[in-house]
Amino acid sequence: MKHEGGQSCIKRMRIRLKNEPGYLGKLATLVGELDGFLGEITTVKIVKGGSVRDVDVSVPDEGVFDHLCDLVRAMEGVDLISVHDVVRETHLGGKIAVRPSVPLENADDLSIVYTPGVATICKLLYENPELARKYTIIHNNVAIVTNGTAILGLGDIGPVAGMPVMEGKALLFHELAGVNGFPILIDSKDPEIIVAAVRAIAPTFGAIKLEDIRAPECFEIEERLDAELDIPVMHDDQHGTAVVVLAALLNIARYTYTNLRRSPVGIVGLGAAGSGIHKLLKAYGVREILGVDLNPQMVRRFEEAGGRPTDLEGVMREARVVIATTGVPGLIDPGLVQEQQVILALSNPDPEIRPDDALAAGAAYAVDGKSVNNAMAFPGVFKGALRANATTINDAMKLAAARTIADLAPEGDLIPFILNRGVHEAVAKAVEEAALKTGAVTYVEELEIPELEGAE
Repeated sequence: MKHEGGQSCIKRMRIRLKNEPGYLGKLATLVGELDGFLGEITTVKIVKGGSVRDVDVSVPDEGVFDHLCDLVRAMEGVDLISVHDVVRETHLGGKIAVRPSVPLENADDLSIVYTPGVATICKLLYENPELARKYTIIHNNVAIVTNGTAILGLGDIGPVAGMPVMEGKALLFHELAGVNGFPILIDSKDPEIIVAAVRAIAPTFGAIKLEDIRAPECFEIEERLDAELDIPVMHDDQHGTAVVVLAALLNIARYTYTNLRRSPVGIVGLGAAGSGIHKLLKAYGVREILGVDLNPQMVRRFEEAGGRPTDLEGVMREARVVIATTGVPGLIDPGLVQEQQVILALSNPDPEIRPDDALAAGAAYAVDGKSVNNAMAFPGVFKGALRANATTINDAMKLAAARTIADLAPEGDLIPFILNRGVHEAVAKAVEEAALKTGAVTYVEELEIPELEGAE
């Protein structure tokens, strides 16, 4: 399951609208009929008899957009002036950069930030490596590591093709949590090579975020790195997704008067996302979790972790809450839906069952992946872990994040608005407190800062 977006086509249309009511509404209706929606609308200028506006449009694919353009050209009162590919334009040159936090204006600045002054700091850290938390950015750095084998819904497209996603994660880290995220691309599918590479670069970072690495390799890589490194390691596709799913379920349970711990939960798809959800639901206290997957290895792991394997029909028949993470559109037939069932069909861009179809079939509550985005979790989770000087990200920290996200959702919503910086700060605080309470930290005494001596 991925929540960063599907393969929809997003374009900006510059149009001239006649200065009469209804024309923009007609365009919106036309876009809706093509299974699309309007984004931002900006007035460029007012012209005689009308206005020129930029309209962001999202439709399923390029072919649909071309058809939309033909229809717009034929509309009375609307002129299509130009089309811009805003996605390509936005990504030109990449989306992130390294920028200095101190000035470099003259020779004195150079001598302070570089040679000879920097040697003083190097000697200090050689004598006491813990001072790196005070004198370097290491404590606020997260490596975003991928080998490109499970990128969005695109699958194994390689590390370079996955770089735009890693840049996006780094951008979210910076903007939502003030954390430095550095994309790390590893051109290998061998867990041994990936583990060795991450272990070798680990001194640069305060935490490791594994991203878009396919199952089952992702399980071994995370487990080994978490055991071998003294900094947090978290596979976001597993645990970031699980945190946000649990947050959504906590609110759904409240809205539908469901006792989540005592209700049978079914998971359709036991890959990275399904596995992470299973682990966190179990940690939360859900007593019975059923699961199904076509991969026998995934089913075996699920059973060894305390789940009860069954088939799709069994999950739909027995589970009060169904969570689907398969990436297979339309997998769940409406005829399988039980009265008052809760269904989270989370695959993007097309869910296993459309929420409207599930509700029409008798579900009490139904949502798709657009409502559950794992970017709601990872910035605050990592920020809290870094603040606490944590050595791992344990279940207590994930549960604290899920409860905080659920508590801060506006009434009637499942999770808060993703760009609400206050929510990410609250998540970080809750995670930090949970890390300290559970002892998942390296305790560092307040160090006396030695008087700096001149470097020789």
